[in-house]
Amino acid sequence: MSSTEEDKGSTQHVAFQMVEPIEIQIETGESNPPKVIAVVKNGVTPADESDEERDKLPFLKRQSRFSTVSSPGFLSMNSRPSFGGMSSRPSFGGMSSRPSFGGMSFGNLSSRPSMVSLRSTISRVNSELYPERGSFVAFGLGQSLADFPPLAQKMYIITQVLAAVSVAMGSMAVGFSAAYTSPALASLSSANSTINVTEEEKSWIGSLMPLSALTGSIIGGYLIDALGRKMVILLCGPPFILAWLLIGSSVNIMMIYAGRVVGGVCVGLLTLTLPVYLGETIQPEIRGILGLLPTTFGNAGILVCFVVGTYANWWVLAYAGAIIPFIFTAMMCFVPETPRWYISKDRVDDARCSLLWLRGSESEAEYELEAIHDNFEFSRQESSSLKDIFNRRQIRPFLLSLGLMMFQQLSGINAVIFYTVSIFEMSGSSISGHLSTIIVGIVNLLATFIANALIDKLGRKILLYISSALMVLSLVSLGVYFYLKSTVDDEMMDEAQEQWETTIKSLSWLPLVSFMVYVIAFSLGWGPIPWLFMGEALPAKIRGPAASVITAFNWSCTFLITKTFPVMVEAMGPSNVFFMFSGIMIFGSLYVIFFVIETKGKTLEEIEEELSGRKARANRKISTVSGLHMK
Repeated sequence: MSSTEEDKGSTQHVAFQMVEPIEIQIETGESNPPKVIAVVKNGVTPADESDEERDKLPFLKRQSRFSTVSSPGFLSMNSRPSFGGMSSRPSFGGMSSRPSFGGMSFGNLSSRPSMVSLRSTISRVNSELYPERGSFVAFGLGQSLADFPPLAQKMYIITQVLAAVSVAMGSMAVGFSAAYTSPALASLSSANSTINVTEEEKSWIGSLMPLSALTGSIIGGYLIDALGRKMVILLCGPPFILAWLLIGSSVNIMMIYAGRVVGGVCVGLLTLTLPVYLGETIQPEIRGILGLLPTTFGNAGILVCFVVGTYANWWVLAYAGAIIPFIFTAMMCFVPETPRWYISKDRVDDARCSLLWLRGSESEAEYELEAIHDNFEFSRQESSSLKDIFNRRQIRPFLLSLGLMMFQQLSGINAVIFYTVSIFEMSGSSISGHLSTIIVGIVNLLATFIANALIDKLGRKILLYISSALMVLSLVSLGVYFYLKSTVDDEMMDEAQEQWETTIKSLSWLPLVSFMVYVIAFSLGWGPIPWLFMGEALPAKIRGPAASVITAFNWSCTFLITKTFPVMVEAMGPSNVFFMFSGIMIFGSLYVIFFVIETKGKTLEEIEEELSGRKARANRKISTVSGLHMK
């Protein structure tokens, strides 16, 4: 038997490639030691193994006990799963535990195998299906996720996908709320609207949401540390629903204002909490992909709002918006709190249960729990307060996140999303404003799938480079188009009027194409990555207050852009506004090149060490997938 070991002197789980016979012990009763019913050699079980004994295997007979793979020198582990609200404790050396729900014991309920036994099962089935590969049995976690068969990889991440999707539904509610202004203002401006609004009132309908989101992000920093990340997300659901119902039933402009304010506070809390939750629960190998789910769902919310808004008036659209908060509130009831928040409250057992739910393995959970606990203890040696943000070790990740958020909003994205219909009507495009918004929403959503596929392959910085280049190109194109259009409208150009009009008509496709490229580019990089980077880069010690300040700054920029965009267009002309946005993005590109670090594939602890200049503890990398200590 040959073995691959990282450190023979440490308690390290080892992966064996079997070239000699090895006994796999299966517990079929209470006998001690367990009865040996199978001997595997080179991935093939003996031909004389009886069907009766095969029936005793835990993955073939539900009533049997969980399998235990043992080897000299290694601890035999026996565990029970934790599903939904059912909590479990790890069991070592034959000590078993029973799941419970709400304090009620379920006795010998064991209808599902643990992730440890499933892994052994997967390894055996894989070797029987592909004997030429040899039999590969994983004792613990001594290899990376890529070393496991595809089925095993899926079992590793399924609970994390469920958690990410639940959280991402909150982002869908945020996207719907951000996009509401565009179709709603067009409906409110129609002749048959029940409420008449002025241009000033329209600007406040658009800008009150980001303004109140600023308030939500400020109080959110305290709430996510005091109540927990999950609890804050849950608490956003009911008031969000009430906000949409208030808007839908409005009989005057003040009721619409009130609904936008309440909904905006929820938006601020969610945009602060969602990236922190994902950053603290998703393992680094898939954190890039799953970390983009909120952006994907947020863009889906924008598209849904644009589509529904094409056929429904403003108050029906508001009632439709109340559906999404109800869904994400229900889904969040079934996911755990983050283990890092539990550790910060000295609730180690709860942190272990959370990791077991997210990772599916006791050994993996123990390794990661140790890393989280050690890192938190290191951070707790010093007092923690808001002023710690400006500590020498903390200031760099804080400023990097702040800068990314600034360039994200000064790119003009929310001016485009909030006033899409108005911009297309202003451009004189041959395509209707509502149809254009739907097309923009579709390509915006599709672009996030491209980003999902590339984020962990190309890395964060490469995508930001691509995003910046395409955004500059599209903004310059829009600026040129509006410059030419304003030239046609200039009374001093009477002699060349016909020639300019012909030129503009031949370029009627340019606004839509430029908008499509712009939103695709934004969704590839500058849309999701600043939020993802914030969840990854902020140290645990200041994550709550720093995320609050950064999110508040983001919403301040959003309010500034959405409130002043109509004024800037009136004063400067649309061409100069888009030229200004393109210039800002050039500076954003330089900022990424010279200051932002790459975080792809790194644990939160590694990122913190790199940004703070602190030497990695024992010079080791701890993968939250493999749990392997690597030099």
